[in-house]
Amino acid sequence: MRRFFDGLPHHMIVCLCHRVSDRDIVQAVKSGMRCFEVLQDELLVAASCACCHDCAREIFDQACDISCRSPQAQPMLVGPSLA
Repeated sequence: MRRFFDGLPHHMIVCLCHRVSDRDIVQAVKSGMRCFEVLQDELLVAASCACCHDCAREIFDQACDISCRSPQAQPMLVGPSLA
């Protein structure tokens, strides 16, 4: 598995169809996004030709892994509360 970021700022357009960058994906995760399908709906990444799907998914998964290890990580709730 490639590591897209290891504490270094990377600047890469992931989705050419909708001009979505790696920073956009990481920022969404930092804001609480935890569902790749919702990310696709929000940013339209991998929503047209899907050529970027694997790369976008890797970046998303890595950002989630890093974010979940962070002490201030707060997952965004999606859908109705079950409480």
